[in-house]
Amino acid sequence: MARTKKGRAVSGWLVVDKPAGITSTAVVNKVKWAFQAQKAGHAGTLDPAATGVLAVALGEATKTVPYITDALKCYRFVIRFGAATTTDDAEGGVIATAQNRPTDTEIETALAAFRGEILQVPPQFSAVKVDGMRAYDLAREGEAMELAARPLWVESLRLLARPDADHAELEMVCGKGGYVRSIARDLGAALGCLGHVLWLRREWSGPFSAVKGTSLDEIDRLARTDDIDALLLPLELGLADLPELPATPEGAARLKNGNPGMVFASNVEWGDEAWASHKGRAVAVGIYRAGELHPSRVFN
Repeated sequence: MARTKKGRAVSGWLVVDKPAGITSTAVVNKVKWAFQAQKAGHAGTLDPAATGVLAVALGEATKTVPYITDALKCYRFVIRFGAATTTDDAEGGVIATAQNRPTDTEIETALAAFRGEILQVPPQFSAVKVDGMRAYDLAREGEAMELAARPLWVESLRLLARPDADHAELEMVCGKGGYVRSIARDLGAALGCLGHVLWLRREWSGPFSAVKGTSLDEIDRLARTDDIDALLLPLELGLADLPELPATPEGAARLKNGNPGMVFASNVEWGDEAWASHKGRAVAVGIYRAGELHPSRVFN
């Protein structure tokens, strides 16, 4: 006999404006509790000290998480020059210092090497796995690791302000898997002055913006009330980067059962990934072939 799932079958996205001092997992757990939801997850971890967009998916929206994780994201951050730390941010201990400071022109020139397709070594304190263990667990035990460089697409990286000689405020738009702390560390090394992140804020992630984010105070205020569902955004927003194909009534019924279903297509080519809708609701995500969508994910 199958176990009955605990909680409500509520679905949608909640954009949380995460404050500093709390983990992404703790935010997800709070949201899940507040909505009494059966299932919850998030699209892209933020460090505890970081603030900004944490997109939390509930119920069926969790099936669209990979599309938000893969989307471009925008970060605004401040680098403090003159010191390298164990964590590449202000939370860690200082391990080296330097006296020289870069000019604005030197920073602008150095930034060019960090745009486009780059290779980036994750911080020692990161969630990447090393022999089955998280790097941050090994780092806490004092183990130094040789982490492999990973490709990262940096759409843009620009200098916004220079409050003083010790600090620079930057903005980066990048793809999946980017570590701002690594950018600060490597930029400081390239400039010969060392550096680490002082503070970091994720301004937007795919279609979700921090400006329209919900605070934890608001979530607490509405927790477990009938009014909290008004905070939810449609799960379809998680599919914003994919083309939408309206399904016929018969096609929608077939797709919901996991079978290829007929859809109306205009500018979608054979083999493209897309999502099918019926009466304004997402039915399935899949591959388009000759008038049909072959589903890989089905929404209930």
